[in-house]
Amino acid sequence: MAKRSLHQQQNSMGLYLRDPDHCAPPPEMDPARAQVYRDLVFANLSSLISGTFPVLVKILGDQWRALVRIFLRDYRAHTPKFGEIAQEFVEFLASEPEALASGAWPPFMVELAHYEWVEMALQQSEAEPLSSGDSESLLDRPLQVSPLAWPLAYAWPVQRVGPDFQPDVAPDQPTLLLVRRDPDFSVKFSGLSPLAFRLLQRIEEFPGLTGRAQLLALADEAGMTGSSEFFDNGLALLQQLHEQSVVGVNL
Repeated sequence: MAKRSLHQQQNSMGLYLRDPDHCAPPPEMDPARAQVYRDLVFANLSSLISGTFPVLVKILGDQWRALVRIFLRDYRAHTPKFGEIAQEFVEFLASEPEALASGAWPPFMVELAHYEWVEMALQQSEAEPLSSGDSESLLDRPLQVSPLAWPLAYAWPVQRVGPDFQPDVAPDQPTLLLVRRDPDFSVKFSGLSPLAFRLLQRIEEFPGLTGRAQLLALADEAGMTGSSEFFDNGLALLQQLHEQSVVGVNL
């Protein structure tokens, strides 16, 4: 048999490391040594991402290894950076339903993984906090949402899911959450009312509108046009979000 090129040997090794159940190690390599590399790659990958998803790991139990194996076998990452592999894993769960079709996975798995990843993502974010401006100008200036404050909507109550609570059916109402990073780099999760969530959505969708215009438009959406009580409540909400450095004036 003709001697294979280095590229062919490396390709065979890569296929084996990704899918040892269906691909043989390079014939030029001692099988025992190849197995050592196979086990190291899998163990390192599993260790690298499992710390980001502790709740999901507990829920899946032995299935976690199977999930990591599918990820290693089928997904092609877009970054070589170790710190971004957890994000790639979340994207894999969300975008590769065919790869997961053979398993009986929890219906909330994709959203739970995203929820767990968010904390690490915010802690590592290089975004700068808002220069929030004066609260007195909230009504008269365009607003912006801090890049370190993420309003999130989930179909599942991800903040409650755990080994002792694994719902089979999503509730009628979505779970609305605000995740923000404080100056000490601690990440805080809190619930959002539909009004607060929509206000934050609107600020991101229409960044040129003043706070006053945002509240008036929000009142129109809610069927509360002209309601002074609605406007006052909305202003109080804006001021609270400003105090939390979630919303600021677009300087």
